[in-house]
Amino acid sequence: MIFTDITTRASVTKSMGMEEKPKKLVILYASQTGNAIDAAERVGREAERRGCPVSLLSIDDFDPSCLPEQEIVIFLVSTTGQGDNPDSIKVFWKFLLQRNLTQNWLSSVSYAVFGLGDSSYQKYNFVAKKLDKRLSDLGATAIVERGLGDDQHPSGYEGALDPWMPTLWKAIYQKNPKLFPKGPECMTSNTSLMDQPKVQITYHDVDEGALQFSSIPVATKQLKIADFKLLEMQIESTRFILPGKLSGKHPPDCFLKMVKNDPLSKADSGKDVRHFELEAISSSIEYEVGDVVHILPAQDAAAVDAFMKRCNLNPESYIRVEPRDNKENGQSHDLRNTLKVPIRLKTFVELAMDVASASPRRYFFEVMSYFATAEHEKERLQYFASPEGRDDLYEYSQKERRTVLEVLEDFPSVQMPFEWLVQLVPPLKTRAFSISSSHSVHPNQVHLTVSVVSWTTPYKRKRTGLCSSWLAGLDPQKRVLIPAWFQKGSLPSPPPSLPVIVVGPGTGCAPFRGFVEERALQSQSGPTAPLLFFFGCRNEENDFLYRDFWLFHSQKGGVLSEEKGGGFFAAFSRDQPQKIHVQHKMREQSVKIWNLLTEGAAVYVAGSANKMPSDVLLAFEEIVSKEGGVPKEAAARWLRALEKAGKYHVEAWS
Repeated sequence: MIFTDITTRASVTKSMGMEEKPKKLVILYASQTGNAIDAAERVGREAERRGCPVSLLSIDDFDPSCLPEQEIVIFLVSTTGQGDNPDSIKVFWKFLLQRNLTQNWLSSVSYAVFGLGDSSYQKYNFVAKKLDKRLSDLGATAIVERGLGDDQHPSGYEGALDPWMPTLWKAIYQKNPKLFPKGPECMTSNTSLMDQPKVQITYHDVDEGALQFSSIPVATKQLKIADFKLLEMQIESTRFILPGKLSGKHPPDCFLKMVKNDPLSKADSGKDVRHFELEAISSSIEYEVGDVVHILPAQDAAAVDAFMKRCNLNPESYIRVEPRDNKENGQSHDLRNTLKVPIRLKTFVELAMDVASASPRRYFFEVMSYFATAEHEKERLQYFASPEGRDDLYEYSQKERRTVLEVLEDFPSVQMPFEWLVQLVPPLKTRAFSISSSHSVHPNQVHLTVSVVSWTTPYKRKRTGLCSSWLAGLDPQKRVLIPAWFQKGSLPSPPPSLPVIVVGPGTGCAPFRGFVEERALQSQSGPTAPLLFFFGCRNEENDFLYRDFWLFHSQKGGVLSEEKGGGFFAAFSRDQPQKIHVQHKMREQSVKIWNLLTEGAAVYVAGSANKMPSDVLLAFEEIVSKEGGVPKEAAARWLRALEKAGKYHVEAWS
């Protein structure tokens, strides 16, 4: 078997008295979007092909108190946002920071860390770096230098993972030769490992499936209640199938409907930025300014139908999906990850499998090669799956953003069993958006500021963002259910007494529209601290988002007015020969910024992750240095202290 169960807890192993068995190589992953899972599963496969017993776990399924009992642990961890921990590692990390843990607590443990990050962000692979240091501080021994995968590499994170793994195998073999019985280079034939996928599918007749779904409890005879209950049950069932791979695994917090879909940018501006107003229709909603909403988009119906046809699937079949039992390896399964009732096959594909927007990973091509009947297709797929074909695969798949459907259509002789497709097709992910409204002002609504994503690939294919284009196409007059989950973002809600400096160019202004709405409401019942806002866009005429809103609150007595100690300053980068960005406007207001900082102001930055956050930080360093009369190094330390004190917040996206 290639796979080991990823839901078995280390604590279960301990309690069942299984220490007598040979030690396994423990592989722990912490993932936010799925990349770290893919990398961890690949490391696990490669280890097992060398005869090494493996325990592959999401880090939140591992009991950190058991760490000293492990011999070798491999960590694959991603970094999210501006150096933030993925949700799954937060409890583990908090445990490692306990003061009662001694410097030799992990003295008998060897480890390796591989990070997945993006060097366009300021805190590149920050989680991997701090985990590496903390493990070392607790006495663990690194058997190889940490690896750092970079999304900016021409081959993505695999550009670093490929050369890192051979070094890892040699180091593990030196530490414990028993883990690789025939040495680190000797691998079993891949064919012998292709026996079973890790899920099994039971087919039910149509009447049985329909009968079970007809028993959904309905509070009233109104159709809409049944709609909510049915869709909620379908989402909960399908999205529990693949552990750890999905945000929004639990039922949606609520269902929303579109009530306003307005363009914010001019039609010929080269951008399509929309203002969406969504209203809760299934239950009340709760959020604070600075929070984030995750939305599950609908897939293109024609693409789903084409996928079903290409794979010879009966859309009207009813199926039950569950993990394949692996009792011979002493594994157990989390029974949550089983469809409670049969579900229509087409519905499962629509809700759980991203067939027409996400690109498949390298392993998808490897498995495809086993099912290719045309020799030239088999050879090409084997080449793509090999280390030698890595860069060509990246050009073919990732750079072109070829979808699962397109890949399958390029290799018509391949007929993959549905079990393998369920396992390997990228999961349909929720998309996160900064909320651009105040719940206090709009109690039953959530507003979004969304740039409709579109681009052209190197081979001139037109691509669009799945969720943004779907939302942009929704007609407020039609009742389309939008599943939504609310989550804390990187921008905590500021109390009315806290002076705030915000920098939000482009759609980065979204959360600060909510800030201004909330502070304007608060100012009606009492004094509020100054709010200073720096906005930026290309042209004043084309993409000055929410122009009238900002100018209204900048008028005399408004929360953005200079009279109240704040201000609103806009940079239009392309309205003059010399580009002007938000950092230039900040330097022009250096005295005002410094005065607010000395009064205890908090800084909030939101927008594109490319250069903007680092350019803004540099501008703050220059302002603190100039107005505070200190060297640049001291200014940088002062701002780092501000961040540690929870008063410098960044929310950036690529």
